[in-house]
Amino acid sequence: MSSSLGLLSGAITSLVTPPVEVPVQWYQPGIETTWQIQLQGPTNSGYTADLYILDLFDTPQSVITDLQASGRKVICYFSAGSFEKWREDANRFLPTDKGRRLGDWPGERWLDTRSANVREIMSERLLLAAERGCDGVDPDNVDGYSNRTGFPLTYEDQLDYNRFLFNQAHALGMAVSLKNDLGQVQELLPLVDFAVNESCHQWQECHLLTPFIDAGKPVFHIDYLHLDSQARAAHCRQMAELQFQSLTLPVALDDSFRFACND
Repeated sequence: MSSSLGLLSGAITSLVTPPVEVPVQWYQPGIETTWQIQLQGPTNSGYTADLYILDLFDTPQSVITDLQASGRKVICYFSAGSFEKWREDANRFLPTDKGRRLGDWPGERWLDTRSANVREIMSERLLLAAERGCDGVDPDNVDGYSNRTGFPLTYEDQLDYNRFLFNQAHALGMAVSLKNDLGQVQELLPLVDFAVNESCHQWQECHLLTPFIDAGKPVFHIDYLHLDSQARAAHCRQMAELQFQSLTLPVALDDSFRFACND
């Protein structure tokens, strides 16, 4: 074979050989990662926290950029299981997508997470998070199956929806949390990077989250109780034993006060 034919053969081979797929990488916090969550009001970026959870829609881009420039990670919060009438994409939900009112939260209703329309909207929210440069996402209300939603959602329906969310987040190069949904920890643990939990200590459910720690994945815990100093010290001892990162915060998550067990 002449040298020119050899070069041509090599060029053809390079054209038909499929490209090697590079695995998508995403942020994976460790169990000692410190954190802050604030969903309302101007962001207080003055805490010595490794990771901030902030609202996907309401947080100015400059806040995300500045936090990341200072070495912090930003996780973007959105509700994946409820309709919120004030969101900019609220008009895209169909009447059939919306179920019962969500507890004590005015303007919020459970969603039928089996709906193709709901899933399309959530896919676009995940894309928005990626476009805004979020290091990860914190999808809330992913436990509709265990609540009175107005829809006959089953355990398997919830697993299917949550897997859909988590796999899409990872495909976009973002970390993803399991928010509450303690009944599905065993099935979903391999698909998420950390847990965000509200009040497991109050309901004596914290033991259900220990598989995260065993897997080297952090548990970010929120305490909403107004504990006195002695009770708070006991609470923090319990959190330290569990290796959870616990914050005492207002229900509004507006930074009106904050107590961190690791301070």
